[in-house]
Amino acid sequence: MPQHQAVQRTARAGRRAGRRLLALARRPYWDRPDARLLVRRWPALVPLCTATVFFWLSLTPSLVPRPWFLQGVIGGITAAIGYAIGALAAWPTRPLLRRLARRPLARRLVPWRPAERARAHAWQAYYVLAAGLTVLCLSESARMQRELRRLQEIPETLTWHSLMITLIACALCGLLVLLARAVRLGTRRLIQGLGRYVPRPFAVVAGLLISATAVVFGTRDVVFDRGIVDIAARVAETTNQGTKDGIFRSGSPYVSGGPRSLVNWDDLGYEGRNFTGSVLTPSRITSVTGRPAKPPVRVYVGRQSADGYEEAARLAVAELERTGGFRRDVLAIAGTTGMGWVNSTDAEPLEYLHGGDTAIVAAQYSYLPSWVSFLVDKEQAGRANRALVEAVRGRWLREPEERRPKLVVFGESLGAYGIEAAFDGADDLLAKVDGAVLAGSPNFSPIRNEITERRAPGSPVWRPEYEKGRNFRFAQWPRKDLARPGGAWERPRVVYLQNASDAIVWWSWDLALNRPEWVRDPLGPDITTEVDWFPFVTFWQTTVDMAVSYGVDAPHGHRYGTGSVEAWAAVAPPSDWSRADLRHLKRFMEAREAPY
Repeated sequence: MPQHQAVQRTARAGRRAGRRLLALARRPYWDRPDARLLVRRWPALVPLCTATVFFWLSLTPSLVPRPWFLQGVIGGITAAIGYAIGALAAWPTRPLLRRLARRPLARRLVPWRPAERARAHAWQAYYVLAAGLTVLCLSESARMQRELRRLQEIPETLTWHSLMITLIACALCGLLVLLARAVRLGTRRLIQGLGRYVPRPFAVVAGLLISATAVVFGTRDVVFDRGIVDIAARVAETTNQGTKDGIFRSGSPYVSGGPRSLVNWDDLGYEGRNFTGSVLTPSRITSVTGRPAKPPVRVYVGRQSADGYEEAARLAVAELERTGGFRRDVLAIAGTTGMGWVNSTDAEPLEYLHGGDTAIVAAQYSYLPSWVSFLVDKEQAGRANRALVEAVRGRWLREPEERRPKLVVFGESLGAYGIEAAFDGADDLLAKVDGAVLAGSPNFSPIRNEITERRAPGSPVWRPEYEKGRNFRFAQWPRKDLARPGGAWERPRVVYLQNASDAIVWWSWDLALNRPEWVRDPLGPDITTEVDWFPFVTFWQTTVDMAVSYGVDAPHGHRYGTGSVEAWAAVAPPSDWSRADLRHLKRFMEAREAPY
């Protein structure tokens, strides 16, 4: 090719490129390729900012002190929620900005348009502010955790690995965001595939429904059918065959699983064997109280002992008849949790106070551990306890009125819910039993909710005053709390041991979107004034608090310690005990208190 022709061709190409660049420069800013890139990238800053803010909010204190690694888990989950909220807020902006940019009026009304440099400066500002404020928030969170520990009488020394908290939160947040994006990408591909065969509106609806169904049922399979809950159930069923170290079959004929018992020792289950195998002896009671004592009656029916709740209740009544439980001074029906646990610090004070002249009856309703039953099996607790209460009370009514023992009920945590669910409200409870001691009743407990909703105006939700304390009273420190209000305390008496810092008492799904009353003034005595409610964040904080509520000392968190000593002394008082005797028993119980 001649040289002059090559030069001419190059010149023409240059002129064409120049005309294209000139045309591009004359186009509206939002129609330029770099602006389209900006429209794609600019909204990405919004979800990242919201995720960061949610992480900062997760560092605020809640009901009980939490370890640093669980703080990382809370931070990651809440940051992912914040990212999702920010992404939803930013998603409509891209098509909206594009449409506005094509309208002359909109371009005149919005003269400033962020350039590439402005976008870079925005990201730089985010990095600087996020890093600095994150360091500040982590430092403040450590201080607030130490203050909460001081309020709950825990040593203030606290290892707060700020770097590890941040790394755990970032990793977990990133994983959750990747999973969400994978679901979104799969849904988009599904809609595109369906769009080849059906109109697009139908393809979109069908794709979203199919994707949502797959996520819901897939999650159910992972968590319930062949996942976490199933594994927990299998482990619990295996544990149910064992026995705690140091527990042996009792030789007392007044105990289920013992001589002449209608219930086999092997069928009692893990918690049933622990309960009956640790029964107090008369000599042990006498050594503590200094008074003569009888061998206590402890009746327990395991899940393997009977088919169905009604049959288990009938077997329990037969065991009470065999052991003479209906001829004792006090007959107590205990609500169990999960695998059938009965707290010894709730049962033993009653036996000490009445010199062993007591009968306690309980039944196991599930193989699942308490935390699983709390989520998926709590209705069974109500059904099992209602059957037991109705059967025992029906037989109790057949005794001559002057010879009937006092009929009382008690339970802790899910066991307290099971007891409440056995009655049709507060009036029904008062009409059918002579007293009750309920500790740490969960938020969904029906009678507790009824009393709380109808409490006197001005009384806090953590210490509600109902009908001037005539029958129902709430206590965290029973010695002083049960004296309030100052009016007459009639019988039957019901004592609720309820800590203001107990996450199991306050946890509910409503925490995600509704501000709870327990964060409003006046706050509970062991809750820091820096606690507050934030959408979604407080829900996850309280959820984690349930897992660590046993890591504090009584009376804080979900630990109620020896509060049942004063509670039983008020509900079913012995005839010849002084205040000094009660103090001695309480000190003895505190010295041997065992963890949950």
